Amino acid sequence: MTPVEYIWMNGKLVKWDDAKVHVLSHVVHYGSSVFEGMRCYKTAKGPACFRLRDHSQRLKNSGKIYRMDIPYSMEEIDQAILDLIGVNKLDACYVRPVAYRGYGTLGVDPSACPVDLAIAVWPWGKYLGEDALEKGVSVCFSSWNRIAPNTMPAMAKAGGNYMNSQLIKLEAISHGYVEGIALDVNGNVSEGSGENIFLVRRGALVTPTFAASILPGITRSSVIKLAEDMGIKVIERNVPREAVYLADEVFFTGSAAEITPISRVDNIQIGEGKRGPITKALQEAFFGIIEGKTEDKYGWLTYVPEYKGVTVT
Repeated sequence: MTPVEYIWMNGKLVKWDDAKVHVLSHVVHYGSSVFEGMRCYKTAKGPACFRLRDHSQRLKNSGKIYRMDIPYSMEEIDQAILDLIGVNKLDACYVRPVAYRGYGTLGVDPSACPVDLAIAVWPWGKYLGEDALEKGVSVCFSSWNRIAPNTMPAMAKAGGNYMNSQLIKLEAISHGYVEGIALDVNGNVSEGSGENIFLVRRGALVTPTFAASILPGITRSSVIKLAEDMGIKVIERNVPREAVYLADEVFFTGSAAEITPISRVDNIQIGEGKRGPITKALQEAFFGIIEGKTEDKYGWLTYVPEYKGVTVT
Protein backbone atom coordinates (compact mmCIF):
# COMPACT_ATOMS: atom_id res chain seq x y z
CA MET A 1 0.00 0.00 0.00
CA THR A 2 1.30 3.43 -0.98
CA PRO A 3 0.58 6.04 1.74
CA VAL A 4 -0.75 9.47 0.81
CA GLU A 5 -0.82 12.59 2.96
CA TYR A 6 -4.36 12.66 4.35
CA ILE A 7 -7.23 10.42 5.43
CA TRP A 8 -10.70 11.82 6.10
CA MET A 9 -12.08 10.90 9.55
CA ASN A 10 -15.41 12.16 10.84
CA GLY A 11 -15.24 15.39 8.86
CA LYS A 12 -11.56 16.19 9.46
CA LEU A 13 -8.41 15.65 7.43
CA VAL A 14 -5.96 13.57 9.44
CA LYS A 15 -2.36 12.73 8.57
CA TRP A 16 -2.05 9.18 7.21
CA ASP A 17 -0.04 7.89 10.17
CA ASP A 18 -2.37 9.54 12.69
CA ALA A 19 -5.58 7.91 11.42
CA LYS A 20 -6.22 5.49 14.29
CA VAL A 21 -9.03 3.87 16.28
CA HIS A 22 -9.02 2.71 19.89
CA VAL A 23 -8.18 -0.97 20.42
CA LEU A 24 -11.44 -1.37 22.37
CA SER A 25 -13.58 -0.02 19.56
CA HIS A 26 -16.52 -2.31 18.83
CA VAL A 27 -15.38 -2.89 15.23
CA VAL A 28 -12.08 -4.44 16.35
CA HIS A 29 -13.81 -7.16 18.36
CA TYR A 30 -17.00 -7.82 16.40
CA GLY A 31 -16.31 -6.84 12.78
CA SER A 32 -19.04 -4.20 12.93
CA SER A 33 -18.24 -2.16 9.84
CA VAL A 34 -19.67 -1.52 6.40
CA PHE A 35 -17.51 -0.22 3.61
CA GLU A 36 -17.15 0.56 -0.07
CA GLY A 37 -14.47 0.08 -2.69
CA MET A 38 -14.43 2.26 -5.78
CA ARG A 39 -11.97 3.73 -8.23
CA CYS A 40 -11.09 7.17 -9.46
CA TYR A 41 -9.63 7.12 -12.98
CA LYS A 42 -7.21 9.37 -14.82
CA THR A 43 -8.85 10.97 -17.85
CA ALA A 44 -7.98 13.75 -20.29
CA LYS A 45 -10.42 15.98 -18.35
CA GLY A 46 -8.84 15.18 -15.00
CA PRO A 47 -9.50 12.53 -12.34
CA ALA A 48 -13.01 11.06 -12.40
CA CYS A 49 -14.79 8.84 -9.87
CA PHE A 50 -16.74 5.92 -11.29
CA ARG A 51 -20.39 5.78 -10.15
CA LEU A 52 -19.69 7.85 -7.06
CA ARG A 53 -23.30 8.27 -5.92
CA ASP A 54 -24.08 4.57 -6.41
CA HIS A 55 -21.25 3.66 -4.05
CA SER A 56 -22.38 6.16 -1.42
CA GLN A 57 -25.92 4.80 -1.76
CA ARG A 58 -24.73 1.22 -1.27
CA LEU A 59 -22.73 2.29 1.80
CA LYS A 60 -25.86 3.80 3.30
CA ASN A 61 -27.86 0.70 2.34
CA SER A 62 -25.34 -1.58 4.05
CA GLY A 63 -25.55 0.57 7.16
CA LYS A 64 -29.35 0.40 7.10
CA ILE A 65 -29.30 -3.41 7.02
CA TYR A 66 -27.02 -3.47 10.09
CA ARG A 67 -28.95 -0.66 11.83
CA MET A 68 -25.96 1.66 11.58
CA ASP A 69 -27.13 5.24 11.16
CA ILE A 70 -24.19 6.76 9.28
CA PRO A 71 -24.18 10.40 10.40
CA TYR A 72 -23.44 11.86 6.96
CA SER A 73 -25.66 12.25 3.93
CA MET A 74 -24.77 10.81 0.55
CA GLU A 75 -24.04 14.35 -0.65
CA GLU A 76 -21.59 14.87 2.21
CA ILE A 77 -19.90 11.52 1.58
CA ASP A 78 -19.57 12.30 -2.14
CA GLN A 79 -18.06 15.69 -1.40
CA ALA A 80 -15.66 14.29 1.19
CA ILE A 81 -14.36 11.77 -1.36
CA LEU A 82 -13.84 14.46 -4.00
CA ASP A 83 -12.12 16.74 -1.47
CA LEU A 84 -9.86 13.95 -0.27
CA ILE A 85 -8.71 13.03 -3.77
CA GLY A 86 -8.09 16.70 -4.48
CA VAL A 87 -6.10 17.46 -1.34
CA ASN A 88 -3.94 14.38 -1.92
CA LYS A 89 -3.32 15.50 -5.53
CA LEU A 90 -4.11 12.10 -7.04
CA ASP A 91 -4.81 11.58 -10.74
CA ALA A 92 -6.11 8.05 -10.13
CA CYS A 93 -6.71 6.03 -6.99
CA TYR A 94 -8.73 3.47 -5.10
CA VAL A 95 -11.29 4.87 -2.64
CA ARG A 96 -12.26 3.14 0.61
CA PRO A 97 -15.03 4.68 2.76
CA VAL A 98 -15.67 2.67 5.92
CA ALA A 99 -18.34 3.25 8.58
CA TYR A 100 -17.74 1.42 11.84
CA ARG A 101 -18.91 1.05 15.41
CA GLY A 102 -16.37 2.96 17.43
CA TYR A 103 -15.31 3.29 21.07
CA GLY A 104 -18.15 3.18 23.61
CA THR A 105 -19.00 -0.08 25.32
CA LEU A 106 -17.74 -3.58 24.69
CA GLY A 107 -20.33 -6.28 24.25
CA VAL A 108 -22.31 -7.79 21.42
CA ASP A 109 -24.94 -5.03 21.67
CA PRO A 110 -23.45 -2.10 19.69
CA SER A 111 -26.18 0.42 20.54
CA ALA A 112 -24.05 2.61 22.83
CA CYS A 113 -21.13 2.82 20.39
CA PRO A 114 -20.83 5.76 17.99
CA VAL A 115 -20.91 5.18 14.23
CA ASP A 116 -17.73 6.70 12.84
CA LEU A 117 -16.86 7.28 9.19
CA ALA A 118 -13.43 7.30 7.63
CA ILE A 119 -12.39 7.61 3.98
CA ALA A 120 -9.01 6.68 2.55
CA VAL A 121 -7.60 6.99 -0.97
CA TRP A 122 -4.38 5.58 -2.37
CA PRO A 123 -2.79 4.50 -5.67
CA TRP A 124 -3.60 0.86 -6.52
CA GLY A 125 -2.84 -1.05 -9.69
CA LYS A 126 -4.66 -4.00 -11.22
CA TYR A 127 -6.08 -6.14 -8.41
CA LEU A 128 -5.43 -9.55 -9.99
CA GLY A 129 -2.22 -8.62 -11.81
CA GLU A 130 -1.14 -6.28 -14.61
CA ASP A 131 -1.44 -8.96 -17.34
CA ALA A 132 -4.73 -10.37 -16.08
CA LEU A 133 -7.01 -8.15 -18.17
CA GLU A 134 -5.75 -9.78 -21.38
CA LYS A 135 -4.33 -13.16 -20.46
CA GLY A 136 -6.83 -14.04 -17.75
CA VAL A 137 -6.27 -15.69 -14.39
CA SER A 138 -6.27 -19.27 -13.13
CA VAL A 139 -8.76 -19.87 -10.32
CA CYS A 140 -10.35 -22.73 -8.39
CA PHE A 141 -13.60 -23.61 -6.73
CA SER A 142 -13.30 -23.16 -3.00
CA SER A 143 -14.16 -25.75 -0.38
CA TRP A 144 -15.74 -22.86 1.57
CA ASN A 145 -19.34 -21.96 0.69
CA ARG A 146 -20.67 -18.44 0.71
CA ILE A 147 -22.76 -17.45 3.70
CA ALA A 148 -26.26 -18.92 3.62
CA PRO A 149 -29.40 -16.79 3.37
CA ASN A 150 -30.72 -15.58 6.71
CA THR A 151 -27.40 -16.13 8.46
CA MET A 152 -25.57 -12.95 7.50
CA PRO A 153 -26.89 -10.48 4.90
CA ALA A 154 -24.86 -10.97 1.73
CA MET A 155 -26.34 -7.82 0.18
CA ALA A 156 -24.54 -5.71 2.81
CA LYS A 157 -20.90 -4.94 2.10
CA ALA A 158 -19.94 -5.58 5.72
CA GLY A 159 -16.51 -6.16 7.21
CA GLY A 160 -17.59 -9.29 9.08
CA ASN A 161 -18.80 -10.92 5.86
CA TYR A 162 -15.26 -10.83 4.52
CA MET A 163 -13.99 -13.37 7.03
CA ASN A 164 -15.64 -15.81 4.63
CA SER A 165 -13.89 -14.12 1.70
CA GLN A 166 -10.52 -14.38 3.43
CA LEU A 167 -10.91 -18.15 3.79
CA ILE A 168 -11.76 -18.45 0.08
CA LYS A 169 -8.80 -16.29 -0.98
CA LEU A 170 -6.24 -17.86 1.36
CA GLU A 171 -7.20 -21.38 0.30
CA ALA A 172 -6.92 -20.49 -3.39
CA ILE A 173 -3.49 -18.90 -2.96
CA SER A 174 -2.23 -21.85 -0.90
CA HIS A 175 -3.11 -24.13 -3.83
CA GLY A 176 -1.34 -21.93 -6.37
CA TYR A 177 -4.38 -20.11 -7.79
CA VAL A 178 -4.99 -16.37 -8.04
CA GLU A 179 -8.55 -16.47 -6.75
CA GLY A 180 -11.31 -18.79 -5.55
CA ILE A 181 -14.94 -19.16 -6.59
CA ALA A 182 -17.42 -20.01 -3.85
CA LEU A 183 -20.63 -21.98 -4.19
CA ASP A 184 -23.78 -21.04 -2.34
CA VAL A 185 -25.45 -23.22 0.30
CA ASN A 186 -27.31 -25.09 -2.46
CA GLY A 187 -24.17 -25.89 -4.42
CA ASN A 188 -24.70 -23.29 -7.14
CA VAL A 189 -22.08 -20.76 -8.21
CA SER A 190 -22.04 -17.63 -6.05
CA GLU A 191 -19.04 -15.32 -6.54
CA GLY A 192 -15.32 -14.89 -5.92
CA SER A 193 -13.83 -13.67 -2.66
CA GLY A 194 -14.34 -10.08 -3.81
CA GLU A 195 -15.80 -10.28 -7.31
CA ASN A 196 -19.01 -11.15 -9.12
CA ILE A 197 -18.79 -13.71 -11.92
CA PHE A 198 -20.16 -13.97 -15.46
CA LEU A 199 -20.22 -16.81 -17.97
CA VAL A 200 -20.49 -16.47 -21.74
CA ARG A 201 -22.44 -19.30 -23.36
CA ARG A 202 -23.50 -19.26 -27.02
CA GLY A 203 -23.25 -15.50 -27.22
CA ALA A 204 -25.26 -14.78 -24.05
CA LEU A 205 -24.12 -13.61 -20.61
CA VAL A 206 -25.12 -15.73 -17.62
CA THR A 207 -24.63 -14.58 -14.03
CA PRO A 208 -25.89 -15.76 -10.61
CA THR A 209 -28.91 -14.07 -9.06
CA PHE A 210 -28.96 -12.17 -5.76
CA ALA A 211 -30.44 -15.31 -4.20
CA ALA A 212 -27.03 -16.99 -4.61
CA SER A 213 -25.63 -14.89 -1.73
CA ILE A 214 -23.85 -12.40 -3.95
CA LEU A 215 -23.06 -8.75 -3.33
CA PRO A 216 -25.04 -6.39 -5.61
CA GLY A 217 -21.94 -5.35 -7.53
CA ILE A 218 -21.83 -1.90 -9.10
CA THR A 219 -19.41 -3.05 -11.80
CA ARG A 220 -21.70 -6.07 -12.26
CA SER A 221 -24.68 -3.81 -12.94
CA SER A 222 -22.52 -1.70 -15.27
CA VAL A 223 -21.57 -4.76 -17.32
CA ILE A 224 -25.21 -5.85 -17.53
CA LYS A 225 -26.18 -2.40 -18.84
CA LEU A 226 -23.34 -2.33 -21.36
CA ALA A 227 -24.16 -5.85 -22.58
CA GLU A 228 -27.85 -5.09 -23.03
CA ASP A 229 -27.07 -1.93 -25.00
CA MET A 230 -24.66 -3.97 -27.18
CA GLY A 231 -27.41 -6.45 -27.97
CA ILE A 232 -26.00 -9.21 -25.78
CA LYS A 233 -28.63 -11.24 -23.96
CA VAL A 234 -28.17 -11.29 -20.17
CA ILE A 235 -29.58 -14.16 -18.09
CA GLU A 236 -29.63 -14.05 -14.27
CA ARG A 237 -30.20 -17.55 -12.91
CA ASN A 238 -28.80 -20.35 -10.77
CA VAL A 239 -25.51 -21.58 -12.23
CA PRO A 240 -24.31 -25.14 -11.54
CA ARG A 241 -20.58 -25.62 -10.98
CA GLU A 242 -20.05 -27.69 -14.12
CA ALA A 243 -21.52 -24.96 -16.31
CA VAL A 244 -18.41 -22.90 -15.59
CA TYR A 245 -16.13 -25.57 -17.06
CA LEU A 246 -18.25 -25.69 -20.24
CA ALA A 247 -18.56 -21.93 -20.75
CA ASP A 248 -17.08 -20.23 -23.80
CA GLU A 249 -15.76 -17.42 -21.62
CA VAL A 250 -15.78 -16.60 -17.91
CA PHE A 251 -14.84 -13.33 -16.23
CA PHE A 252 -14.88 -11.58 -12.87
CA THR A 253 -16.23 -8.07 -12.27
CA GLY A 254 -15.59 -5.71 -9.38
CA SER A 255 -14.37 -2.24 -8.49
CA ALA A 256 -10.90 -3.65 -7.83
CA ALA A 257 -10.91 -6.44 -10.44
CA GLU A 258 -12.75 -4.32 -13.06
CA ILE A 259 -13.42 -6.89 -15.85
CA THR A 260 -10.90 -9.72 -15.50
CA PRO A 261 -11.11 -12.82 -17.72
CA ILE A 262 -10.67 -16.30 -16.24
CA SER A 263 -8.49 -18.62 -18.29
CA ARG A 264 -8.66 -21.79 -16.21
CA VAL A 265 -10.85 -23.14 -13.40
CA ASP A 266 -9.61 -26.12 -11.37
CA ASN A 267 -6.91 -26.41 -14.04
CA ILE A 268 -9.57 -26.90 -16.73
CA GLN A 269 -9.12 -24.56 -19.68
CA ILE A 270 -12.01 -22.17 -20.30
CA GLY A 271 -12.68 -21.64 -24.00
CA GLU A 272 -9.43 -20.69 -25.72
CA GLY A 273 -7.67 -20.24 -22.39
CA LYS A 274 -7.48 -16.47 -22.69
CA ARG A 275 -9.70 -13.42 -23.00
CA GLY A 276 -12.60 -14.13 -25.33
CA PRO A 277 -14.26 -11.77 -27.84
CA ILE A 278 -17.28 -10.82 -25.73
CA THR A 279 -15.13 -10.17 -22.66
CA LYS A 280 -12.86 -8.01 -24.82
CA ALA A 281 -15.80 -6.06 -26.26
CA LEU A 282 -17.18 -5.39 -22.77
CA GLN A 283 -13.74 -4.34 -21.53
CA GLU A 284 -13.35 -1.90 -24.41
CA ALA A 285 -16.78 -0.37 -23.77
CA PHE A 286 -16.14 -0.17 -20.02
CA PHE A 287 -12.63 1.27 -20.18
CA GLY A 288 -13.62 3.62 -22.96
CA ILE A 289 -16.08 5.30 -20.58
CA ILE A 290 -14.03 5.25 -17.39
CA GLU A 291 -10.92 6.57 -19.13
CA GLY A 292 -12.92 9.36 -20.76
CA LYS A 293 -12.23 8.15 -24.31
CA THR A 294 -15.86 7.58 -25.28
CA GLU A 295 -19.10 9.35 -24.39
CA ASP A 296 -20.28 8.82 -20.82
CA LYS A 297 -23.90 8.45 -21.88
CA TYR A 298 -24.83 6.85 -18.55
CA GLY A 299 -23.52 9.68 -16.37
CA TRP A 300 -21.19 7.32 -14.52
CA LEU A 301 -18.26 9.73 -14.09
CA THR A 302 -17.94 12.47 -11.48
CA TYR A 303 -14.92 14.66 -12.12
CA VAL A 304 -12.79 15.80 -9.21
CA PRO A 305 -12.71 19.62 -9.01
CA GLU A 306 -9.61 21.51 -8.05
CA TYR A 307 -9.29 21.32 -4.28
CA LYS A 308 -10.37 24.57 -2.58
CA GLY A 309 -9.61 23.69 1.03
CA VAL A 310 -13.23 22.71 1.80
CA THR A 311 -13.94 19.74 4.06
CA VAL A 312 -17.15 18.15 5.27
CA THR A 313 -17.88 18.91 8.92
